[in-house]
Amino acid sequence: MEFSKKAQDAGFAAAKLGDPCENVDIAVRQVLTDAGFGPGYKVPGCPHRTGHGIGMDTHEWGNMVLDNKEPLKPGMCFSIEPTISIYGEFGVRTEDCAYMTEEGIKWFTQPSPSIDKTFA
Repeated sequence: MEFSKKAQDAGFAAAKLGDPCENVDIAVRQVLTDAGFGPGYKVPGCPHRTGHGIGMDTHEWGNMVLDNKEPLKPGMCFSIEPTISIYGEFGVRTEDCAYMTEEGIKWFTQPSPSIDKTFA
């Protein structure tokens, strides 16, 4: 499931100030499609958004999903959570939260190096 981590890394790299939120979702889905999942929101694959806004409520606006043209701006906080669902077999989600600054995206906490390694 190393591609799940690669998908999350791609979403993080795609989060650029001023670019639309959907770019995070597009980047994640490209990695998953290249790994043989999807395409798009089809299963096996990621059947829902790649992430959502976070704040006082667990799920807030600022979804990382196709067609969300809202630009990424400083102060936005959101999850990047690629999910692989294979109905009847298994599911895996690599979920971490990030925020935008004037210098670009930052993780709240550094994600683990891979899905099968714990934090240092």
